[in-house]
Amino acid sequence: MKRISLVAMLLMNFYCWNDNDPALAASSANLAKAKQEAEAKGFVFLASKDEIVAKAKEEGKLEVLTFLENAARRAMIGGFRKRYPFVQVTAEDIGGTDEYQRFILEMKAGRAKRWDTVHISNQVYSEYPPYLKKLDILGMAEQGVLNIPALIVDSNNRNIVSKSTQVAVAAYNKKLIAADKVPTTWEGFLRPDLKGRKFLVDVRPLAVANLVPVWGLEKTLDFARKIAAQQPIWVRGSRSLASMALGEYSMFMGLNLGSVLEAQAKDMNKVLELQFLEPVPVRYGSADGVFGTAMHPHAALLWMEYQVSTEGQEILDKFGPADGSVHIADSLTNKMIRGKPQSSLSWDLQKDLNQWVKRIVEAYGFPVAEKKR
Repeated sequence: MKRISLVAMLLMNFYCWNDNDPALAASSANLAKAKQEAEAKGFVFLASKDEIVAKAKEEGKLEVLTFLENAARRAMIGGFRKRYPFVQVTAEDIGGTDEYQRFILEMKAGRAKRWDTVHISNQVYSEYPPYLKKLDILGMAEQGVLNIPALIVDSNNRNIVSKSTQVAVAAYNKKLIAADKVPTTWEGFLRPDLKGRKFLVDVRPLAVANLVPVWGLEKTLDFARKIAAQQPIWVRGSRSLASMALGEYSMFMGLNLGSVLEAQAKDMNKVLELQFLEPVPVRYGSADGVFGTAMHPHAALLWMEYQVSTEGQEILDKFGPADGSVHIADSLTNKMIRGKPQSSLSWDLQKDLNQWVKRIVEAYGFPVAEKKR
């Protein structure tokens, strides 16, 4: 009689156990199929969280390039190390167009080999995918290997995770305009009484472009032309919120929720208020990927998973502020806009955002931000 190997016996027992539990058998079959499909496409698929943790323990180190600054970075590292004390973390922040462009040049030249995870800016998003490790994070999320909502993983690339969303709102000075006079919809800014330098509009219309998923491009362009006809005050960025707090402006249409919350925290007069405009524009932001030359890819996966956990989202919301993801139930932004109609960019549509921005700027009539004298 031939000797049966230990591995064969374990496999036989495994399938016998699965036969006794139809749900487990189906789950195992789905996992095996997902792994097979991923590997056929050249992706790495790890079928067990225990395997990821064990390999991360062997690696023992993690090098992170992140958008997180100072206190937020320290808090995220501290929380991660409590969960995985065997991983030593080194992190640096990156921010600003010049830094991104410099990093991309180093990445393409093969000189940026230090990092395990890298922050992927929306401004230069398309540059990164060829230089990321082909880990099927989407597949592992869908199969429950990683505790990451599948919705926040780039469905086109499968290996990029967005831990934050950007939500557009309006802001106003409650001393200059009553709350019941502030529009609650985007079309509300087309009221006749708001014509003639009555509110601020950013010359880079990311928020307005984010309405295309619900309105369609033509309606959005028509809205942009009508906004231009209202003769708003054209500005660039959220710096004018400080002037608004001092009473120079009454309203600002379309800026990031986090910018308003940050300005409110600095507002000594406590006059700044925010107003959600319906439909609420939502787009993916603050994405991360595992770098192609990563020496510690399994620790990197655990890091990316931790940032979208309840603890990780609390850190993002606290220090952002409100830098968590609408698509994660415990985040601050999810709670704030729950039940409101939204205009969300899917992964397929997100790549078209910059083109829509250009079309809307044309519809605005190529405005130029006013300069302070």
